[in-house]
Amino acid sequence: MRRLALLLACTAVATPALAQQQPNAAPVDGPVRGFTGNDLFGLAIAADPQISPDGRTIVYVRRSGDVMTDRMQSSLWLIDVASGRQTPFSTNGSSPRWSPDGTRIAYVASDGERSQLFVRWIASGASARVTGLPSDPNSLAWSPDGRRLAYVATVSGQATTLGKAPAKPEGAKWAEPLEVIDRVTYRNDGPGYRKPGYDHLFVVAADGGAARQLTFGKFDDGGPLSWSRDGRTILFSAIRGEDAERQVLNSEVIAVDADSGAMRTLTRRDGPDGNARFSDDGSRIAWIGFDDKRRAYTNAELYVGDAEANAPRSLTAALDRSIEDAHWAADGRSLYAAYDDKGQRKLARIGTDGRVNVLADNLAGGGLDRPYTGGDFSVSRGGTVAYTGGDASVPADVWVWSGGKARRLTQLNAVMAASKAMAPVRKVAVTAPDGRPIDAWLATPPGWQPGTRVPLILEIHGGPHSAYGPSFATDVQLYAAGGYAVLWTNPRGSTSYGAEFANLIDKNYPSADYDDLMAAVDATIAEGVADPNNLFVTGGSGGGVLTAWIVGKTNRFKAAATQKPVINWISEALTMDNTLFTSRYWFSKLPWEDPMGYWNRSPLSLVGNVKTPTLVVVGSEDYRTPVSESEQYYAALQIAGVPTALVKVPGASHGGFTSRPSQSAAKASAILAWFDRYRGAAATAAAQGATQE
Repeated sequence: MRRLALLLACTAVATPALAQQQPNAAPVDGPVRGFTGNDLFGLAIAADPQISPDGRTIVYVRRSGDVMTDRMQSSLWLIDVASGRQTPFSTNGSSPRWSPDGTRIAYVASDGERSQLFVRWIASGASARVTGLPSDPNSLAWSPDGRRLAYVATVSGQATTLGKAPAKPEGAKWAEPLEVIDRVTYRNDGPGYRKPGYDHLFVVAADGGAARQLTFGKFDDGGPLSWSRDGRTILFSAIRGEDAERQVLNSEVIAVDADSGAMRTLTRRDGPDGNARFSDDGSRIAWIGFDDKRRAYTNAELYVGDAEANAPRSLTAALDRSIEDAHWAADGRSLYAAYDDKGQRKLARIGTDGRVNVLADNLAGGGLDRPYTGGDFSVSRGGTVAYTGGDASVPADVWVWSGGKARRLTQLNAVMAASKAMAPVRKVAVTAPDGRPIDAWLATPPGWQPGTRVPLILEIHGGPHSAYGPSFATDVQLYAAGGYAVLWTNPRGSTSYGAEFANLIDKNYPSADYDDLMAAVDATIAEGVADPNNLFVTGGSGGGVLTAWIVGKTNRFKAAATQKPVINWISEALTMDNTLFTSRYWFSKLPWEDPMGYWNRSPLSLVGNVKTPTLVVVGSEDYRTPVSESEQYYAALQIAGVPTALVKVPGASHGGFTSRPSQSAAKASAILAWFDRYRGAAATAAAQGATQE
């Protein structure tokens, strides 16, 4: 369970003014050793590995770039756990889920313009479509007897109207009718402006037939879904009640009768509760949540109660880390859970007595462009765990943990990695001005020789409550191939270091996180890597906020690129997709009650100090940090006479900023071109020489 945050981190092809020759341009008669934008289409990343109940087979999602459609495509593959042998399962698909007896797999695949729910029989290889939905199904869950599937889908509603237009003559071509908006949250980043309708639960026979809607009303119900052992009850989470639309983080665990649709709310507190799962014997429920104290950050804890969620107790209060996902062990005496710790996602077995036993610390996955923490896992009845894991050298692969050992089953990018000169990554020791240790990682250009100083790019994560780690990132590799060292860090406010560390910026962001970032830059200079006369800074979302804040505080950077930033907290609070969030969790008062409090933490307030040439980059359909934020900053920089340019990513949302490979590559190229324009010639020559192999 994650906080709604600015994190969610590309751009139209660079304009001619920004286009420059890449340092590792290919000779016409030979391959390119450096990592290039074209290589984004050749990458593959593993996700959502689902292990069969008997632990012998894994089905997983393989995401890879399609150069003809310029989109990431998802296919499904099977892996024999014993041998590691892979076989294709479906050329398109997602959300695979094994039936309880292991004889079938349910999955979602496109069928025309819409995605539908399919079931495949493993023995015969035959597939059947079991739904004919107008909207995409999600949160699939098998009933214990394997006869039914539960899922969540959107039910269309009627649009609100006010008055009506005159009668239109037959054959006339009139303007579109008026659109009336009356919902508090009327648009979402990614989907865009909300269409009338709500998400609800459905049940359908596993061999097809008419689906039955279980939940109704003007509420959005969500997964994951969990069936009770007797097949009578399904758990889900939702914000329901008279004031539901004005709640932000106040979901409850709800049980619905799979036959009658009767509901009962199992949790009742101010704070989010979700991800609920029945134990195998149906006697207990585990879920994830916290008491909402309106702080910027709160750890999500793992709770256990009886089948009605009575007598709840937290198993992880002493862990001081936020639980991402949890699954019951078959014996009912423990749960498998994932959480981030010091920039790395770990898999642990957590006993119902609260004892924590770490099984693996290399979970990875999710995005490709920046080195965020991530990773998925599933557990067989016998305790074998399938998960996505890896390091900074390549995107996530499928791993399996069994008998106390972890084993890598796939090497999806081995051929690419062997043919490319990839940037090595190492950890850097950083101490903040107040003595706190700060984790940081540094990538150096391929072929870099110790003792040679090179230009440095400081890459700042979003959130701000999120975490970077030693994970693969295409932006890092592209920047390094361009002759730059790349530094990324987890300044105060980052997750995975405990609630106290994350809340050092509570109601005070940006603030001393600036000092942590500067300390990290100074550490790379002290190590003899970074050229102090060729420093550059970039970051997206929360990292875009800090980039704009940094250039308003110091002129030490030669150039900057602020990506999808917040520039004015008042306008952001009133135009972001969840307009109730910012003023409730990141400030103590509403914008009109304390305008100067908002202004003093807005990078726009510092624009008069900015001398650093600053590029502004944003998706044209960003509703989390709306386009208007970037355009305000671009206009202010122009008025102030600061060298600037505005780059928009056509059709891109905040979360989908780099979802199309060509735009991800072009965004990085535009930033490199901007930095190349301002970096020193001597350092440039040295850096380019270091990248030749």
